Amino acid sequence: MNDFFYNSDISHQQAERLVSETLNKSDDGELFLESTNSESILLDDGKIKNSSFDTSLGFGFRSVNEDKTAFCHSNIISKKSLEDAAQNLRSNIKPNVKNNKQDTPKRTNVKLYEDKDPIVSKSFEEKVELLKKIDNYIRQKNSSIKQVTASFFGEHQTVEIIKSGSQIYKDQRPLVRFNVGVMMEKKGKKETGSYGTGGRQDYKYFLDNDNWKGICDEAIRQAEVNLDSKPAPAGEMKVVLGPGWPGIILHEAVGHGLEGDFNRKKTSAFHNLVGQKVANENITVVDDGTIASRRGSLTIDDEGTPTSRNVLIENGILKNFMQDRMNAKLMNVKPTGNGRRESFEYTPMPRMTNTFMINGNDTQSEMIKKVDKGIYAVSFGGGQVDITNGKFVFSCTEAYEINNGKIGAPLKGVTLIGNGPDILTKVSMVGNDMKLDPGIGTCGKGGQWVPVGVGQPSILVDKITVGGTNI
Repeated sequence: MNDFFYNSDISHQQAERLVSETLNKSDDGELFLESTNSESILLDDGKIKNSSFDTSLGFGFRSVNEDKTAFCHSNIISKKSLEDAAQNLRSNIKPNVKNNKQDTPKRTNVKLYEDKDPIVSKSFEEKVELLKKIDNYIRQKNSSIKQVTASFFGEHQTVEIIKSGSQIYKDQRPLVRFNVGVMMEKKGKKETGSYGTGGRQDYKYFLDNDNWKGICDEAIRQAEVNLDSKPAPAGEMKVVLGPGWPGIILHEAVGHGLEGDFNRKKTSAFHNLVGQKVANENITVVDDGTIASRRGSLTIDDEGTPTSRNVLIENGILKNFMQDRMNAKLMNVKPTGNGRRESFEYTPMPRMTNTFMINGNDTQSEMIKKVDKGIYAVSFGGGQVDITNGKFVFSCTEAYEINNGKIGAPLKGVTLIGNGPDILTKVSMVGNDMKLDPGIGTCGKGGQWVPVGVGQPSILVDKITVGGTNI
């Protein structure tokens, strides 16, 4: 574990004392210390196109009183920078005269990943050698492949959170990702396919036991499917959403609306619906930051609170929201371990971890048989959502037509258009094949980006607007 004050002119004990003195009359706050190393290596057509290594070090110092926040950050950890930040906080936050200090987080967390730095788990030369091996493997699989890209991303983040009273919370967070993309051409038609995986582990997961071959094969398969695709129909119809990554719709169209800040401010469509039915009774939605090694998991959040399994919607009834410490206090509920920030340069806010729908009792084949004319959506690319009303638009990267209860030809240009709260009421069947995504999710909110996970079983939506190119 890093000693953030090893090369500083202020000792750890002096920093602790400064934090306690600064936050003595605040409801809450912390000194958030962070050191992060990250690397990326991109191979394009057999050559290393880009390689980078970055390191960052700094602190974020925050004071909270009621709904007011004062915050300073610096990439220099020194006596002067910390004292200047402390003075700024004291001058910008009115002291709390109600003695309403928030309790410090409980130490009930269980480690969810190893402390190892994934960047040093394999040498740079070994990573480059594998990327070139991947390029050769893919080109030998199909003579129609014209372009191959493959990339590694690795990160090791060390955080220390110092709260008033010398309460200290520490975590070391590994993160890796592996992506493959291919472009194929057949009879003048060009299409692409891509696939990736990742999580809080080291590179050995990809480099050992040829695990990377399955990722390559999936990217090739997607490109082959897209080469055979035809223009998508348009209009209102039944849609079967496959398991796993299609849970991104749940994340965007529903999950953001269940974050505490939007509901405290009453800007979410769900803000006044706790205890009410908001979905089909077969639907239960969970945010769970405690799944070992998953991309969205954290041993502690960025305020020191242990993450948890938080049931948001249970059998169609809205139960809870995801909370950081400030919004939980203002809403008179407990923090759920969802206080997250991109880095020391930002303040925490309520964010998702791994958000998914749990299993139902139906099978996907039963759902397909229920559809006379509709769409089977397997994977998604980009999307947009309006938090205030839940309206969304998502584009499919892999989808098929359904005719008379059978899956037909692949489709190109499928977009799904709907409303998150409304779509939950139109789900008539929930599958028993729940999957989490392969570990590729990244979520944006308020200008901050954090790694997340999504997932769901197959579901049948009885009516949703499909935007296509064949009208």
